[in-house]
Amino acid sequence: MPFITHSKEEEHSIYYEDYGKGQPVILIHGWPLSNKMWEQQVWKLVESGYRCISYDRRGFGISSAPWDGYGYSDLAGDLNEIIEQLKLDNCVLVGFSMGGGEVIRYLTDFGDNRIDKIALVSSIIPLVKQHDDNPGGVPVETLDSIKEALQKDRVGFLKEFSKGFYNFDENAAKDRISQAQLDYDFIVASHASPRATIQTALAWMHTDFRPELANVRVPTLVVHGDGDQTVPIETSARQAAGGIPDATLKVLEGAPHGLHLTHARELNEMLAGFLKK
Repeated sequence: MPFITHSKEEEHSIYYEDYGKGQPVILIHGWPLSNKMWEQQVWKLVESGYRCISYDRRGFGISSAPWDGYGYSDLAGDLNEIIEQLKLDNCVLVGFSMGGGEVIRYLTDFGDNRIDKIALVSSIIPLVKQHDDNPGGVPVETLDSIKEALQKDRVGFLKEFSKGFYNFDENAAKDRISQAQLDYDFIVASHASPRATIQTALAWMHTDFRPELANVRVPTLVVHGDGDQTVPIETSARQAAGGIPDATLKVLEGAPHGLHLTHARELNEMLAGFLKK
């Protein structure tokens, strides 16, 4: 199996999958899943003539799980190692939810010489947490309760988490999501490192990317559902699209956070149109 070995303070290995030929499109998964979440996007990108690379964030999937190093600059460093070691150029970075943070931090720390475009899908960018100047954000008390639940009963929390992730009752009734998919997500998420699950949650909860939006100088697609109960659209996509100079916002009416599955066809069409520009 292919791994990228990254040795900075502590050596660790990042598992990746690499299919197809053409312009490289790198898919960065959301919390608390793995590269397996991109099942409905990988085949479409490969069949459309792109080289599709997805990987497991450190601590998730089958990548190794160091004890420390779960800040966004650490995670962006792993992305940079993939780009450098695979000798990739003219890349398109696609970050889902937490993965949007790796995209923006990569541009901050490493620049855009090797990047053609980016896409932020259901992304946490620019800020999750509620502040006086971000009243639409998630209250600190809610974020603290997530941390406490993960520490007390991680698998119990994860068992329920994906229901809100997909607005399950509503979308199951529309045959957009199945109980089997929730069970599968639970298996993937519960397999992740407990330490990584909590530390990366703290990263997406508390990192303010608003000052870094100015570092985005490439065409950007922002896709979000206005039914997202996990990352509210007002504090994320609308602010991101307003703060990134060359950004196009696409809002999927009624779509939940996990629109990569519930609205896979619509998302794939949006990505295809953006990639062809």
